[in-house]
Amino acid sequence: MLSDYQRYRLYETLPGLSIWITLILSIVLTFLKPLWMIYAIILFDIYWVLKVLNFVFYLSVAWFRYHRIKKVDWKDALTHEITNYADKHHFVFLTVYNESWDVVKTAVQSVCDSAYDPKKFTIIIAGEERQKEHCEYIYSQITHTFEHCFADIVFTLHPHDLPDEIPGKGSNLHYSERQMKKYVDTRGWNYDNIMVTMFDIDTVCHEQYFAYLTYLYCTHPHPTRTSFQPIALYNNNMWESPAALRIMAFGTTFWMMTSLARQDSLVTFSSHSMSFRALVDAGFHEKRIVSEDSRIFYQCLLAYDGKYEVTPMYIPVSMDTVRDDNWKKSIQNLYMQQRRWAWGTEHVPYLLFEFRKKGNKIPRWKKFKWLFVEWEGKWSWALAAFIITILGRLPMWLASDEVKQSALFFNAPHLLKILMTMALTGLVVSAVLSLPLLPRRPQSHPKHMYIIMLLQWALLPITMILVSAIPAIDAVTHLMFGKYLGFNVSQKNRSRVS
Repeated sequence: MLSDYQRYRLYETLPGLSIWITLILSIVLTFLKPLWMIYAIILFDIYWVLKVLNFVFYLSVAWFRYHRIKKVDWKDALTHEITNYADKHHFVFLTVYNESWDVVKTAVQSVCDSAYDPKKFTIIIAGEERQKEHCEYIYSQITHTFEHCFADIVFTLHPHDLPDEIPGKGSNLHYSERQMKKYVDTRGWNYDNIMVTMFDIDTVCHEQYFAYLTYLYCTHPHPTRTSFQPIALYNNNMWESPAALRIMAFGTTFWMMTSLARQDSLVTFSSHSMSFRALVDAGFHEKRIVSEDSRIFYQCLLAYDGKYEVTPMYIPVSMDTVRDDNWKKSIQNLYMQQRRWAWGTEHVPYLLFEFRKKGNKIPRWKKFKWLFVEWEGKWSWALAAFIITILGRLPMWLASDEVKQSALFFNAPHLLKILMTMALTGLVVSAVLSLPLLPRRPQSHPKHMYIIMLLQWALLPITMILVSAIPAIDAVTHLMFGKYLGFNVSQKNRSRVS
């Protein structure tokens, strides 16, 4: 009989095993059963083309919704259409570590500009004791500069070396949220009337963000049973970032947009909002994991026996790419960020373990759906680029003369060429739609940079392997062997350009 620890460790090995078995089996079949491998590659490419067509359709849907929503004056709609928003409060959590004042100031200024009623907003600066002096300096600067913008500015300092947690954003939020529960209880506020927003410290929100959020919250039939997910744009320092960072940043944005349009598999990511009621019922952010932004969704899903969802917000929040002044350091930062995001594979064992404990309280189809969303997502992330660019070609390169005489071998290259040409529609659509999402071109950059912004997408196959698939395999392999990753803080630098 397995103990809980042994069972959980077994679950942790499964995502990595599925990926490594696929890689090893692909190579073995290439030599022993090349025709089998060719069949497998054709089936995978058909599957991938269907995924690309699905991507293009939902990206187009999200694109039109995004532009329609941005044109609405949500402050005016809130005032004239909603009658129950006056008793609602906003908590905005900003976790601070070693970020510069310039980065923090821009983020807080955006919240100030979008605060439709200052009396309804409380800003929580969640600092780390490991950087106590710097965090206190940031808090004093915020208080001095933005005191007029908000009802209150609260400062919490997360102690270092607390037991049963790992240092990082999740444990910082957990501590700060518990402090804010005391804050709320002292004032006797209703948890249901508080909207909580967790922003990365480099997040610049749209000026209509909180009016739109409040409108959605007040019109949703079950506002405490849903999170609210905006579109993440990584364009604060887009013009100064290397091409590889730009491509991966746009890729993340387009993945988020398609998820918003589909909605059935939408999970919270990065900056998002939710009710304080759900946050309390879920036990606050998990303090022992890296992927706290998506884990809080699954905590709520479990707390409410599967009756929890994410509501799409077709409005942007802008963040930084992981740029550094050194090009090589920028690529290293990107690798580390992608590996940290891929570490979200830790949700698979968590769901396997917790779904088993839940028994029949959550329908089996719903359990399967969320396991598939997490597992297939990480599997495709780690393997798709390798299968399409390398593993799919091996049987063609290494086939024996006997295999080369078969009709399948003769026709396979033509069929695969047709499938991959169809798959290129995703790349073309991404390249075209990336241009309108660019921030205004700095005067220091020539106009022909727009052409480079299009041509850079030719690097996608290389970047998908080097700074996407490999860090994903790195992450799942670490989890498989119990080599747990800590939380690495992404470096965010901006150049002063005009």
